[in-house]
Amino acid sequence: MESTMLYDISPPLYAGMPVWPGDTALQESPAWQLDAHCPVNVARLTLSPHSGAHADAPLHYQADGLPIGRVDLDAYLGPCRVVHCLDATPLLTLPRLQQALASQPDPLPPRLLIRCYRQFPQQWDANFCTMDPALIHWLGQQGVRLIGVDTASLDGADSKTLDAHHAVAQHGMAILENLWLDETPPGDYELIALPLKLINLDASPVRAVLRTTLPR
Repeated sequence: MESTMLYDISPPLYAGMPVWPGDTALQESPAWQLDAHCPVNVARLTLSPHSGAHADAPLHYQADGLPIGRVDLDAYLGPCRVVHCLDATPLLTLPRLQQALASQPDPLPPRLLIRCYRQFPQQWDANFCTMDPALIHWLGQQGVRLIGVDTASLDGADSKTLDAHHAVAQHGMAILENLWLDETPPGDYELIALPLKLINLDASPVRAVLRTTLPR
């Protein structure tokens, strides 16, 4: 007999949470309130589509890229591997990733989530770990369809060229950012992280979870 275990890898969303400098801060307020004259509570929510765990669409970094509501959903659902590359700041290189993967079985699943933080930051961190484009190209050559990170972006906060993002585009890969992997052991899982069907937008929040089976 087996039992199913879920790892919630989405950080909480709340007013005052850290966001990319200059991006839209999350704000929440009541639109309707349950009282003697109203039978329901309905909230008003303002936020960036890059809030919390989110999927970047090609439109985010390509003028003619697809918006998130039109991307193929297959990449966000299926076999996945979590690997730990702690303290790799400022740049996670291909040799460092390959070293971390060396103890894992072949072949590499089509989705890879990379943990860089020892502890997910509670404040904006401008010095987060970024991804070497050579690493992205290698993953694409291995058949990886999605890369996910626990940092704010694949590229640095001051990047004007977004080389890692464009390397992703060359291989038709999908991107998840701002995942919460603090309590997720390395290993293989099933990823479920579907973006919302936001037809014209450059990104979408996701409720990302990892599912695994355990012997009873």
